[in-house]
Amino acid sequence: MVLRQTLLAASGSDRLRTLVAGTRLTRGVVDRFVAGERAEDAVRAAGELAEYDLLSSIDHLGEDADHPARTQDAVKGYVRLLRLLDDTGLTSWAEVSVKPTAVGLGLGPEGEALAVDNLSRICDTAAEVGTTVTVDMEAARHVPATLRVVARLRARHPWVGCVLQSYLRRTEGDTAAMAAEPGARVRLCKGAYAPERGSAYTGRREVDAAFVRSLRRLMTGSAYPMVATHDSRLIDIATTLARRYGRTYDDFEYQMLYGARPTEQRRLASLGARVRVYVPYGTDWYGYLVRRVAERPANAAFAARQVLTRY
Repeated sequence: MVLRQTLLAASGSDRLRTLVAGTRLTRGVVDRFVAGERAEDAVRAAGELAEYDLLSSIDHLGEDADHPARTQDAVKGYVRLLRLLDDTGLTSWAEVSVKPTAVGLGLGPEGEALAVDNLSRICDTAAEVGTTVTVDMEAARHVPATLRVVARLRARHPWVGCVLQSYLRRTEGDTAAMAAEPGARVRLCKGAYAPERGSAYTGRREVDAAFVRSLRRLMTGSAYPMVATHDSRLIDIATTLARRYGRTYDDFEYQMLYGARPTEQRRLASLGARVRVYVPYGTDWYGYLVRRVAERPANAAFAARQVLTRY
């Protein structure tokens, strides 16, 4: 737990980012797990994934906008990205993921309304070009507001996806509510942000058990589960639960990170499963990568192994 808190603190350090950014190993990890710095790089990656029948969810890295003008830049960037996907014929293969604080959620009392307005513009463009949007989940303090934002967006665009994090104790209740929404797209992951004291499970077994409980609710409900994990055991459990409750490969999907377990991604896709790869791009890669390690410190060795091997 102490190591995790230390890593999460490091994710926000500009000094440490500068220190590690130029090292050879760091560059190798970034190149492996981040598609590039430009929208064109992400679109290229999505096209390459589509050749293996893999779907994408593209995220422009960056969050916690500190001024309304910054949120407008984010919206313009996503609109441009969606237009690029349309121009390249990839809208049936790729959607976008958006962090609500990147479009204003954290900007005081008016932030929630601003986030709704900005996300609505992104969703309107997505609908126009024929794809979808998933709203990412961030730190625990933003969860209630994010769920309210998603509910408002779904009133107009029922296909808007939402992320739930199994390590938060409240998630089982949130999962039960969303599982009852027909077709609601729900990405279930373990979680990668520092929670408030007492609000989260801290042991790996506890988090995994909570993941399975929420997953079972999704599989037995009316929602569309998006199972975000690289854990072979949890992937097997998801497959078993889907079969037990009569879901076909069209009724749920697996999700994994760009650069992580590519052979497993392709294996699942070759079986006919829907597999979506989370494709991040942009210059703000440091916090993203450190949080992936903090989510599970063993990921540090995993990342190094991924750079050296292609399995």
